Amino acid sequence: MDNLRYPIGKYEPQPFSQKQLEQWLIDIQFLPQHLENAVLNLDEQQLNNPYRPEGWTLRQVVHHVADSHTNAYIRFKLGLTEDNPVIKPYDENAWAKMNDTVVVPINVSLTLLHALHTRWMEVLKAIQPEEWERTVVHPEHGRQMTLWYLLGNYAWHGRHHTAHITFLRERMGW
Repeated sequence: MDNLRYPIGKYEPQPFSQKQLEQWLIDIQFLPQHLENAVLNLDEQQLNNPYRPEGWTLRQVVHHVADSHTNAYIRFKLGLTEDNPVIKPYDENAWAKMNDTVVVPINVSLTLLHALHTRWMEVLKAIQPEEWERTVVHPEHGRQMTLWYLLGNYAWHGRHHTAHITFLRERMGW
């Protein structure tokens, strides 16, 4: 079950390096296209399948990535413009059940991700090496998180959810 829940493993923070930065920026930049490719030619019935027992449907996964990365973009901007801001957590399971996730076609969230990641990449590319140590406070986790930690986490997050879709496609022979 853990392989279905974490098909690429759990996020493991990495120390700062230029090579790691470049890889994570590539992950962020190309996530919208990778996610779009993952759902290419899936029909409504397939999109309504959960990626694992008790998991979200593929439709919910796509909308969740858009919700999550919208929050990520805002968290980065807060972290770069305020000193140690408290970021707003949200109930992602409750969000995944909201009407926009149920009735809005996934192409709306895919379009949002393309636009959002274009803007987010401009913010990320302008971050100076010392700014990766800027922090935000996540009240649910009760700790400070550096922008470097968040970058890695969101790079992993996109790959993680894309793998949910691609692994289900492989298992189902789609």
